[in-house]
Amino acid sequence: MSTTTTGAGVVASVAPVTRRVRAYFAPVNRSAGIPTLFDAAQLGQFDLNSPPSPWVDLGWVSEFTRKCGTKIDALRAGAPAMTVGQVRTEVEATVSLEFETWGKLQVTLASGSQQTNLLTTAAGASPNGSGGVAAAPVPLLTGTGPASTAAILNVGTTAAAGFSVGNLVAVDVDYTGQLGYVGTGVSSAYVQSASAVGGDVNYVRRVTLNVGVVTAIVSGALELASPLPAGAPAAGMQVSKLIGFCDREGASFFQEWSGLFVLPGEQGDRVLVHYPRLQAMQGSVETEDGLAAPLERIRLAGAFRALPVKDTNDGETVLCFRSYLPAALREV
Repeated sequence: MSTTTTGAGVVASVAPVTRRVRAYFAPVNRSAGIPTLFDAAQLGQFDLNSPPSPWVDLGWVSEFTRKCGTKIDALRAGAPAMTVGQVRTEVEATVSLEFETWGKLQVTLASGSQQTNLLTTAAGASPNGSGGVAAAPVPLLTGTGPASTAAILNVGTTAAAGFSVGNLVAVDVDYTGQLGYVGTGVSSAYVQSASAVGGDVNYVRRVTLNVGVVTAIVSGALELASPLPAGAPAAGMQVSKLIGFCDREGASFFQEWSGLFVLPGEQGDRVLVHYPRLQAMQGSVETEDGLAAPLERIRLAGAFRALPVKDTNDGETVLCFRSYLPAALREV
């Protein structure tokens, strides 16, 4: 690709050229209605492999499509009516994509509704689609040995014998009748009635996103592959083993997250598309990508509708912020 210099070492501007789209998501405070805002003026050039907290790297995505459903109509006056201006009569924006990898957060985002943890069941538990009655949780020790951290869970040598390297664990509080949004760190479900949940002490751990993978067990402590999303466990949290994740078509809860999509330019420029509030607009869907026969790769498909926020700079209500960061010495 040829470029043209315009003087003083400045290179003529060109259209961005990119290979793929990188996706990052961050939680929305559902109870307070506060999204995670991304300030491209401060953080736009962040290392793609080390996003600023609390943004979580969901990896490269494919089939990334943004659609603008905003309608603009003519404003007419006089007789005969003549167009004297324009007005926006409807504002809407949607995003769809396919995740290249499967993980707890990718599956959650693509599920559209509550995404549950398949907690290890108690002996003799009756079958249930999202997992039967769970085994008793394991408490974190306090006052004995080192305190638990976001990456090390002190359960004691006796309890640790019940875990193995490779186990998945959920760490959260007991359900004791809480109403509204539940889940530490991220609102993972909404409880309208305590009677619907019944006496399931494990319900919060059943829906929490505060999960990890055990990579080592040393002196009664479970070491995790990466820190828990909610940080160091709070008092009263317990640990439950799980074997995987489950979502359900037709449940009432809507996932809502802040989204950031980065299109890194091959010539040093960068396009960032930030949606402060994205709600899932479809249930669980998969697509298939043919490999060498008879193998097929299964991708998670996600689709989201943008919800409005107010820009404090001028009070405008908007759905999305698109930022363009030119490469160095690029004509603007």
